[in-house]
Amino acid sequence: MLVEANGLRLEALVDEPPGGCAAHVLLIMGLGGQLIHWPPALVQALVNAGLGVIRLDNRDAGLSTHLDHLGKPNLGWIATRAWLGARPRVPYTLTDMANDALGVLDALGVARAHVVGLSMGAMIAQRVALAAPQRVLSLTSIMGASGARGLLKPKARVMRAAASKPLDTRRPGGDEALARYYLRFLSAISSPTFPPTEAELRAMFAETQRRRSPDSVATQRQLAAIVADGARAAELGSIRVPTLVIHGREDPWVPLPCGEDTARRIPGARLAVIDDMAHDLAPVGHPELVRRVLAELLPFLAAHQPAAG
Repeated sequence: MLVEANGLRLEALVDEPPGGCAAHVLLIMGLGGQLIHWPPALVQALVNAGLGVIRLDNRDAGLSTHLDHLGKPNLGWIATRAWLGARPRVPYTLTDMANDALGVLDALGVARAHVVGLSMGAMIAQRVALAAPQRVLSLTSIMGASGARGLLKPKARVMRAAASKPLDTRRPGGDEALARYYLRFLSAISSPTFPPTEAELRAMFAETQRRRSPDSVATQRQLAAIVADGARAAELGSIRVPTLVIHGREDPWVPLPCGEDTARRIPGARLAVIDDMAHDLAPVGHPELVRRVLAELLPFLAAHQPAAG
């Protein structure tokens, strides 16, 4: 369903147990990701635990509003300004995206929720907890980072894969070239122990293309918001909501020190390191990796349910 939130139209999907739920979980996806990219087994496990699950397409992703009028950001200039400690001008910020998430809760009539973010979504979730702690039952940051300078150092092979994106997919064969790029990149960030098959990746890419059409310029606007949010690291110490930080030991895109740093900065946060997991819970999460994440997530959420009544 499309809901009006923060001046935008945002696509949201709600799954609830048949008998109703005592609390909701808001799932916030990562860079360029969409609500269909959450592993179905993870969503179903949350519903089976008696939780209502809210997924959304972030702005500039999926079926939500794409802000094409904001154009293509100059990522090199934004990164340079951010590195120098300046506040670069960007099309929008992670705080704006956090306000989108809060607006979805408002539109759905949900006063408080567990907030779970993945990768960029983890950074947005941190911003939600900073902006409106009274709305957050708990915070779970999966594969995220604090925004601190010098920590986010992807492996060279992943950077090479990321840089190989075709510039013009409108030419003949452009769809196949884009598909090959996504297969290369997703394979590069996937678990070496539990890699997805090419058939699984192609099926997800085809579904994304058929229904939701990925937008590479929109993804660059999201990336600009990440790069410009370096001040968040110093603010995380003010978070007081219960926090779980989940990170893959083999993550080559947002390496494990990023998760360790996030957990150190948030008072009382618990770090759960998942063996064999890279940066690949979505869009095709291997059942064993999903099981390992749920083994940490479900007890944490259960421990921080709202009091009855």
